[in-house]
Parts: sequence; structure tokens; C-alpha cells
Amino acid sequence: MLNMLARNANKVLKNNSACLLIALLSFGVISCTDTKPTSLPQSTKVEHLVQSYITTTNTNGTAFPIVSKDGVTPLWVSSQDYSGVLKVAEHLQADIKRVTGKKSVIVQDKASGKTGIIIGTIGKNPLIDQLIASGKIDASQVAGKWDTYALQTVDNPTSDIAQALVIFGSNKRGTIYGMYDLSRNMGVSPWYWWADAPIQKKHNVYVKPGFYTAGEPKVKYRGIFINDENPSLTNWVVENYGSYNHKFYDKVYELILRNRGNFLWPAMWPGPREISAHAFFADDPMNHKLADEYGVVISTTHHEPMMRAADEWYRGDFGPWDYKTNKDFFQEYWRGGIERMGDYESVVTVGMRGDGDTALPGGTQVELMQSIIRDQREIIEDVTGKPAEKTPQVWAIYKEMQDYWDKGTRVAEDITILFCDDNWGNIKSLPKKSDLARSGGFGIYYHFDYVGGPKSYKWANVTQIEKVWEQMNLAYEHGANEIWVVNVGDIKPHELPTSFFLDFAWNPEKIRQDDLPDYYVQWATEQFGSEHASEIANILALYTKFNARRTPEMIDATTYSVEHYREAERITNEYNELLAQAKTLFNKLPKSHRSSFYQLVLFPVESAANLNEMYVAAAKNKFYIDRGASRSANAYADKTKALFYKDEALHEYFHNELEDGKWNHMMAQTHIGHPHWYSPSINSMPAVQYAHTTGKAADIGFHVEYGTIYHFGGVRFDGLKWHYHNRLPQFDPVNDQSYFIEVFNKGAEDLSYKLEPQHPWVKLTKSQGTIATDEKVYVSIDWKQAPQGLEVGEVLLSGAGVEYTILVPIRNEMPKGKGFIENNGVVSIEAAHYQRAQGKNNIKWITIPNYGRTDSAVTVSPSTADTQSLNASTPHLQYTFTLFDNTDIKLDTYLAPTYNFKRGEGLKFAVSIDDKKPQIVNMHETEGVWGKRAGDHAAIETTEHKSLKAGEHTLKIWMIDAGVVFQKFVLDTGGIKTHEVKSKGVFDSPITNKGGLKPSYLGPPMSHYEN
Repeated sequence: MLNMLARNANKVLKNNSACLLIALLSFGVISCTDTKPTSLPQSTKVEHLVQSYITTTNTNGTAFPIVSKDGVTPLWVSSQDYSGVLKVAEHLQADIKRVTGKKSVIVQDKASGKTGIIIGTIGKNPLIDQLIASGKIDASQVAGKWDTYALQTVDNPTSDIAQALVIFGSNKRGTIYGMYDLSRNMGVSPWYWWADAPIQKKHNVYVKPGFYTAGEPKVKYRGIFINDENPSLTNWVVENYGSYNHKFYDKVYELILRNRGNFLWPAMWPGPREISAHAFFADDPMNHKLADEYGVVISTTHHEPMMRAADEWYRGDFGPWDYKTNKDFFQEYWRGGIERMGDYESVVTVGMRGDGDTALPGGTQVELMQSIIRDQREIIEDVTGKPAEKTPQVWAIYKEMQDYWDKGTRVAEDITILFCDDNWGNIKSLPKKSDLARSGGFGIYYHFDYVGGPKSYKWANVTQIEKVWEQMNLAYEHGANEIWVVNVGDIKPHELPTSFFLDFAWNPEKIRQDDLPDYYVQWATEQFGSEHASEIANILALYTKFNARRTPEMIDATTYSVEHYREAERITNEYNELLAQAKTLFNKLPKSHRSSFYQLVLFPVESAANLNEMYVAAAKNKFYIDRGASRSANAYADKTKALFYKDEALHEYFHNELEDGKWNHMMAQTHIGHPHWYSPSINSMPAVQYAHTTGKAADIGFHVEYGTIYHFGGVRFDGLKWHYHNRLPQFDPVNDQSYFIEVFNKGAEDLSYKLEPQHPWVKLTKSQGTIATDEKVYVSIDWKQAPQGLEVGEVLLSGAGVEYTILVPIRNEMPKGKGFIENNGVVSIEAAHYQRAQGKNNIKWITIPNYGRTDSAVTVSPSTADTQSLNASTPHLQYTFTLFDNTDIKLDTYLAPTYNFKRGEGLKFAVSIDDKKPQIVNMHETEGVWGKRAGDHAAIETTEHKSLKAGEHTLKIWMIDAGVVFQKFVLDTGGIKTHEVKSKGVFDSPITNKGGLKPSYLGPPMSHYEN
């Protein structure tokens, strides 16, 4: 059974009551010997999604009726308002009908009747302006602000109106947001169309009396980038719209605005026409016009300067992509982009990269780049007739552009500097305090999808919102708040992180790390209602965690260990148990909810579970081939093939049957068998091998947990029988382990076997069986009967005419100590489970729940805290652990793969044990590790610590630089105290399983904790 993930891990181990506190703080219990999360922690209320001003009853008669037994309240708008506002009023009208089944009337310019919903933009609706002037509505929190809206109920707003709900905005987007906010509160998800989220039906809809506003957004431009859209989105668009035209973008703009975004980098897959490149402006002139009508700000990507889509270059013979030799043409080409932009609200990208998303030839040329941008600004001034600073501009510091910035390239103060991540969610650079005064400010370009090294990832949602929070909070606290834009690939399947990114961008100060678990609950509530929201939230949090351990495109049969820590088995069990939960929920939901649930929850879980199990099956095929277990190997070869074709069947259903084929092509990105950074054209099954049996009717083999690969092992012949020896790991009464002996059949017929303990204190889960392939029998110790000290018991395995002697070593002598207890030479500690956290002044340690590959993560807040020198008052964490013997150790510190965003010598921290001098570690000192860290979603730093005595110790983790995120600590003694054992006085058994850290992807599970 999987365990529950605790919340507030910073309190978990206080007062020496770790397991009790974890049990109390979570929905269930967690074992202190493992950290397999399967449930969301509780959390505080998050207020950013919905403001809960809707009610279905009007018991005291003060609520404002939108739909009631008396009818449907009309929508009053002004013909003087923006056309986009009038268009979205029709969306609100449709949403009211979706929720209640009743249609409201839209009335322009004349408010007729006793009640009405007054909708308008300040300065564009005379009735709104009249209400402000008369003091009937409070515009002090709206007027003059950016993208701000409010909803206010008003009694007797005028002499002939008894009651009104007023929706008003500071600009067109503000008013539009206000209408969509009402829709969202009524029960229309922003994903009602893009994910078929069910409408939450109501007979009556009222607004509670009061004034409601989300305030002014903290990030000015908040948006998405549609990218890497071939083949999935492009084939879907062509099938449904013919091209990337305004009919398609109408749906995109609505989605952005319903999520309170305002910014778009359009689809622009670059390259020759034969790969279906897209040019937003040239493909359909209505694309930009419609965006401006809605208030969606259009910009262009990091390699598309001056409002020119990349593919426009390929549509003519324009000479070389070289500003030095082709300057005259470029100036006219860029002039055309700005002329075409006209008065549409836009953000102009400046600068220049090489052809096709590459670097300019000739290396970093600072003077050339500065002259290019100066020339571009002259064009902007000339075409617009305004000073350049009056037109919003952005320079993207992407890839090689970082080198320009680092070497001192600076541009006009009004140009926004757009820093970027490393394409894997790790921000590469952030502004220094000295730069924050520049008027253009800073922004961030982030990724949920990417084509490039170490391998492209485009198929599944592999983004933890917890990582998005940590990195974008880092950005916000460092002053990058002008533009946040995220690469969402094909839009689907990134619904959840897209919502979070845009919600967080609205006000990063309103969502803190402790609120993240509740975000899942509120998002699930918004899509599916409250009845099963907590269960759905749990699945969302965990499938994204599991997917984020390693992108599907990077997984292969070697990723997870089939030999150590039961890792591969745990991975498949976690996914499959999550899948069972999802299927149970699917069957509980009404039919109206199932399509959306399949898209947002069930398919992501089932497809990922299937893919991971397929690779594990391929790994087990090789595992049994290496051990001569042909029948088991062949069974796993068959299983690999079946799971590979199941992947195809899942996609066939998604494309052809779900919603009657509405989403055909949308999940068509290849995701199996990626040999290179770029995606292959087809999915290809992982390699497997088939093997013949030994030719015997039944033939026995075995393997012990953590055992080495062997064929003839420790073997002797006593004149009558061959005796084979192998050794289980060491058992001790504190960890009270259970280890398996796996029996497998190498013959052509079923195998009968027996297992006989040779000592009364050795316990088995099974003593005999008949198998076709393989079976595990678990060994444990009855410590009441076990002898003291170091001892070795035996289990005799027999079958098919041979016997094996399997050694069972025990250690029934334990040093005094508490905390995390050594197990076979290893101590594993999850970072969130500390005993003490020391802060300093305003610096404190915070836990980011669910963040990371195995548990939760710990870092310091604020992320802008100054670098610390080491002394007794320096912020640090403490962990208690116990070793069995005098030993040297190696300590592996598992970190989030944070980039060197300060662009200095690297981010540092320090580690120490007991009172030894802290060792300073620079996590960016080693070159050439980025690809591994990005792919592993972890950075591991190793330190050595000498001459530790048996017993209790204290590990201390010291802050030096903010921004370092700790996830796990693993202490390796390199081995255990053991001794040679005579087997029946005849043969010295080989000493295998000496302990120490074993190879694995995630590292060993968390150690047992003693109070």
C-alpha cells in the first residue's frame, strides 16, 4: 500500500515524534521507512481562483438575481464601448445559458427594466461613468490601473433602476476579465471548450451583495507561446480550420482571456514550406486585427524581430540572413512589419539571431547587436511617428543571447529584457538590484515543452506546478515582472500548468508555497465540482510528480533499477495504483464529466503508467536473460510488446472516439524510442530478447534481493550434490527488514520448489510452490528467537534435483542512537524531514510540498537574501542519524537543478557533520553536467567525511546562497561489518551483499526514523 505525503514537513520531525506528526498532518499515515507519495497534504485556502460571490439562494432577499424564478436579468452595454467588450458580452450571454438553460437579453445604450447587469469600460460607457460620478460604484480600486476590474452590486443605481450588478474595467481587458470572472464563478471553466470541462449547472444564480475585485495584476504581460506544433496541433488545425487563421485564434484568444492572460507569441514552426511553417501576420490579416479587438497583445518570438514571422523569410528570395551584407533589405523588411502592425497593441521584439533559431555567425558581436537594435528603434520611430519608447519593445536573452548580456551588451532603458530558462524550467539569469531601475523592466520566457537537447519533450505534461512556483517566485522576487510568457507546445495537454502559470502571474504574492496543495483542489473543483475534488487533486499532483522525474522521451529500459531498492517495481506500482484510483473516479463521475476527466486526468495517468511499465518490462526481459531465466525473459518480452501496442490503442481512442474525434491528432507527438535530441518520425518498441529454455523439463534458478549477476555463484560438490551459495542483505532489529528470494524456472515445464529455513528465527512468507515463470518469497527475522551479535542463518532451496544454500546474515547488536538509522551501510533522508531549522533575521527555511522526485523540497526565503558567511548564526538545517560502525562516509546531496542565475561563480551551500568544519560546495563548479542534470531533474553533489564513530550524529546543511533547493541526502558508508561464514565446515561462502549505496535513479527510499 502506498503512503500518504505529509504537509508542513518542516515540523514533521520536531520533538522526536516524526511519524506521529506526519500521521496527524496528513490525510492518512506515512511510513518512516519510505517516501512514496500518494496523497495531497491539506493546506490553507487559496483565494486567487474564484471569489465565491455566487449563490443559488436568496434567503434574505439581498442577493442580486442573474437567473431566478422571476426570469433572466438582461445585460446592458454601450455601443460606445470597445467591440471586444461587446463580443465578450455575447460570451457571457452564452455562459448564462450554458449554466441555467436560460438566455439573457443584451440591450445596447438603453437600460430598461428594474434590474440589469451593467457592463462597461470606464470612459467608454456613459452609464458607468455616471455611476462613478454619483458615487454609486467605487472606482478608486479600478480607474487608471492596468487590466483591472470589479463587480459591484448596487441598489437604486438610478431613479428608474431598482437593483444592478455592475461589471466595470479600467480598460477593455479589465471589463472582459470581469465578465469572464462572473462566468468562472457561475461554473464555466476557462477550459470548457479546450478540455470539454463540464458546465456546473444551476437553476438559480444570484450574486451576493458587495464589491469584488482581484486587484491590479502584478505582472504586466502574461501569456503563452504556441510552439513545436507539428505534427499534433497543426494537423488538428488543418483538419478543423484549414489553416492557422482567425477562426482558430478566436478560440485561443478566448482561452487566454478566460485565464486572465493578455499576451501571445503565435504558432510559428520555422523552416521550409514542406514542413508546414506558419506566419501569423501573413497567413491571415484578421489574426492580428481580432487579437487587438479582444485586447490580446501580440508579440513575436526570440528570433522573429520587428513583427515579422520567421517563415516570412522563407517565402521569398531575400538574400542572406546577414545584417552586415544585407542591411538595406533588412531595414525595408522590418519596416514592413512595423507598418503592418499599425496601431494594434503589440510588443515589438528587437535584436537579431541567426537563421532558423540559431546563433549569428561570427560569435558574440556586441557592437553589431547594439547597432542592429539602434537601427530597429529608428525604424519604429519613423513608422509610428512617436518616440521609440512609446512603443513597447522586448529583447529576449535566449540561448547565445545570454553571452551578449554577460559581456555587457546593453540597450535602451525602455526595452524589456526577457530572461529565459534553460528550456527545462531552470531560469538562467535574473536582474541584479542595480538594474531594477530601468523603465522597461524584466521578464521571463519559460518552457512546458521543448525541441532540443538533451532530448525533446513534447508529448505529455511533465511540469510540476511546484517547480513553476519555485522558479517564477524566484523571478518575481528578483524583479522580473514585466512579461511572463510560457511555451505551451500544442496547448493540450498542458492545461493544468497553463492555468497555474497565468493565475500565479496575476498575483504571485497571493500564492505561497503552502497554498500549492490547495491549488490542485480548487482547480479540480473548477473543472469537476467539489464532490471528488480532493481525490482528483491528489491524482493531478502525483501524476505530474511522477512524469517530472524524467520526461517520457528520455526514459528507456535502463532508467529505473530492477535490482536495487525495488525501484522499477515501485515506479510501476505507483503509477498503476494511481491509475486504479483514476479509473474508480471515472466510473463514479456522471457521463457529462467523463470526457474532460479522461483528457485531464485518466489519459495522462494511463498512458504514462503504460509507458513506464513497458520500459520496466523491457528491463526485466534483459534482467532474466542475464540470469538464464528464459521463461521469465520471454514473458516480459511478450509483455513489452503488448504494452507497446496498448499505447497505440490509447491514442487511437483519444483521437477517434473521444468527443467523436474532436481531438484527432492532438496527442500525436512521438514519445517512444528517442535515440537523438530530435523526435523520431515513428514510435519504436524498446529492444527485447527471446531465449530457449535449458531443454530440461523443469530447471530451477534463483536470485536474492540486491544480489549480483551470477551463473555458477558460490558452488561446491560434496560427492553427492552440488551446493550453491548466495547471501541476502544483512538484517537488523531496528530496520526489521524483509528481503526476497526470487525463484525462477529455466525449464520447459512448471517447476515445483521448496524453501526450508535451517534456523527457527528465519521466517518465510511461503515454503513451497509450483511456478511457470518466477515467484518471490520474502524472508524476515523473528527477533525474539534470534541470537545476539553477528550471525548467519541459512535457507535451503530445492527443486528439479538440486539444492541451493542461501545465507541469511543478521546483526542483533545495535549502537545507541536515534534519528535516521543506517540500513546496510546507507542512510537516506528526505530534505523536508529535518529536526531543526535555524533562520536569521528575515531569512527562513520553507518547505515546498510535493516538489521533487521523491518527496518535498526545502529552500530559504526570500530568494533575494544576501550571501551568508559561515558562523554559528548562519541559517542551517539539522538532521539526526545513527551509524552502526566507525566509518568514513560519502554524502550525496540531491538538489533541484537550479541554474547559475546570478551569473557569478556559482551558487554555494555548506555541509558538516557534528562539530566538524563545514565543507563549502559550489553546485556550479563542475563543467559539462547540465545535460545530465536537466534530464535527471536533479543535481547531486558529493562530499567526503572521515572518521565517524558508531552511534548518533548530526548532519547540518548551511545556507550560503539563496536559490539552492534541497531535496534529499544520502550517506554511504561503503559497506557493513560482516564476517566469513563456514557452510557446514566445508566451504567458505562468497561474501556478497556487503551493503553500501547501490546504483539507482531516484536513490534509496528514506531510512527508518527512531525517536
